[in-house]
Amino acid sequence: MNELLYINTTFEKVILLDAKITNREFDGCTFKNCDFSNANFTETTFIDCEFIDCNLSMSKLQNASLKTVTFKNCKLLGIAFQECTDFLFSVHFQDSTLDYASFANKKMPKTNFISCSLKEVNFIGTNLANSIFENCNLINAIFNETELKEVDFTTSYNFKIDPEFNSMKKAKFSLQGIPNLLDKYDLKIE
Repeated sequence: MNELLYINTTFEKVILLDAKITNREFDGCTFKNCDFSNANFTETTFIDCEFIDCNLSMSKLQNASLKTVTFKNCKLLGIAFQECTDFLFSVHFQDSTLDYASFANKKMPKTNFISCSLKEVNFIGTNLANSIFENCNLINAIFNETELKEVDFTTSYNFKIDPEFNSMKKAKFSLQGIPNLLDKYDLKIE
């Protein structure tokens, strides 16, 4: 990946552990079965890109641009997404593991998290309005001062969300999820 610009390129089985892939632009690119663990993507731009079966765990995204980027069946452990630029930030996740990642203070309304593991993910101050969490494990995920207006949690589980510290107007929950909203009151709901 020595070029500065890649357009409509497919990368398959690329292994670049601890690599420095900075100041590059990928437009309309697809990454399949790639391993970019601990890679440094500082100042790199991804536009309309798709990552499939990739490992990007612990990658650095300082001032990186993720503009309509989809991750399918990817490992994204410990990534600090809040370090990405805010301008046109748009990501979607399916069948991916985002444990220990952070989206603190990101504006990311209408984001889809489909069948993802979100263990201990930081959503403090994040705008997730109109997002979908479908069949997601949110164990120990942190929601505080988070915009959850019209977010759909109906099929997600293991979340603990305090309605007093999050904006949740018209958020959707299943009947089974109600105890997760009332946990701090130590109520017995049968």
